[in-house]
Amino acid sequence: MEALIIIFLVGLFLVSALRSSKNKPRRRLPPKTRANTPRARKKPQPFDARSARPVPKDKVIVGPAYVIDGDSIVIRKTQIRIFGVDAPELNHPFGQKAKWAMVSLCKGKTIRAEVTEIDAHGRAVARCYLPDGRDLSAELVKQGLAIDWPKFSGGKYRSMETSDARKKLWLADARQKGRMEVWRQYEAEQKWKAKGKGQ
Repeated sequence: MEALIIIFLVGLFLVSALRSSKNKPRRRLPPKTRANTPRARKKPQPFDARSARPVPKDKVIVGPAYVIDGDSIVIRKTQIRIFGVDAPELNHPFGQKAKWAMVSLCKGKTIRAEVTEIDAHGRAVARCYLPDGRDLSAELVKQGLAIDWPKFSGGKYRSMETSDARKKLWLADARQKGRMEVWRQYEAEQKWKAKGKGQ
């Protein structure tokens, strides 16, 4: 009989505790989505003028770099377009290779970016240097993973290009020459191939 009374009292206590906790505001946790994982938060989003930060007044940004692709990095939340060169887009031939070459150059190093202007997409265009003074643009061109863009560099990096660079990076070369139909054709072929694999 005593056991029943104890069980009854414990049950009564639990019911009252549950009722009192319903009146307290609960701390809501965000839903578990890919966007809330630490890895997903590191990836910078495509440029958005509404969320962009203005270029610092001193025009020099120093810090570790997060590599977006072969010619774009982020330093201290500022998206930077590497000065004077053109590397392939990630989905183009040699695009991934150019990105990883940039990652290996920047990994664990403090990059110094001297902002020269703001491009049409609102990104800071900067001459970027490794701690030992090497120019990131020049290093990528020497590896054959970017080509000089004379319209912006004045031809500064052309002599550093490998002999097969323009042939290998034919889409970047076509863009510089204004032949965007080559790009459109390549993109259409890639979509068609992807669609065929999906069936």
